Amino acid sequence: MALLAPGAAAVSGALAIFVKTPGRSALKTRLAAGTGTAYARQWYALAADAVASVAIQARADFGIAPYWAVAEAGAESAWAGLPTIAQGDGDLGTRMARVHSALVERHGFALLIGADVPQLTAPLIGEATRWLAAPGPTEPRLSLGPASDGGFWLFGSNKTIPLPAWTRVGYSQMDTASRFRDSLDGYGSWQTLLPLTDVDRAEDLKPVQRALALLAGPTAAQRTLAQWMHDTPAMPHRDPSQ
Repeated sequence: MALLAPGAAAVSGALAIFVKTPGRSALKTRLAAGTGTAYARQWYALAADAVASVAIQARADFGIAPYWAVAEAGAESAWAGLPTIAQGDGDLGTRMARVHSALVERHGFALLIGADVPQLTAPLIGEATRWLAAPGPTEPRLSLGPASDGGFWLFGSNKTIPLPAWTRVGYSQMDTASRFRDSLDGYGSWQTLLPLTDVDRAEDLKPVQRALALLAGPTAAQRTLAQWMHDTPAMPHRDPSQ
């Protein structure tokens, strides 16, 4: 089955939001360990809505085409508001490579982000878009948004990247961003975006909450998440079996 429906090639670029479907996959397990599963699931749902709202704003401002990149086969109907693309099987590097290659071939360049950076802004997406869509002779370009924990919250390129460059990296590590960049060394000129905090653990919630409060022009979905986080503070979770 094709990852994307047939259609004419575009050059506006694409943005894939990687998501897991509640009820179909375990999600935000490290966050749930500190807050409980119910809190983590609700936070994730609201955060995904917030990220999608920014992607839709970026579509209006910069012409980029946003997608949900869905982890589970057959779960596309759970994700509304944007077209979907399948992540497919394999480890994270393999799945990112598959989605990135498919979208570069269709749209000219592709950005990959997660659903756990709800403080993201359209102008940040615009910075990456302008870099990857620079006029003139097409040269290989890459964009990286480093995360505060040593990972990264965004990767984009206007060229497909060989699979080994994706899969030889250890993800969810304190040095993932630097190792990822080293792995892709020589594949193009780099742009580095503003570092952001992505939410993996309970201690990441406060920095993201502060960042949401500081947004100059939050979307409605970002305001909804910020209000929910204010009204529903995360409480330390204790395993009842202990």
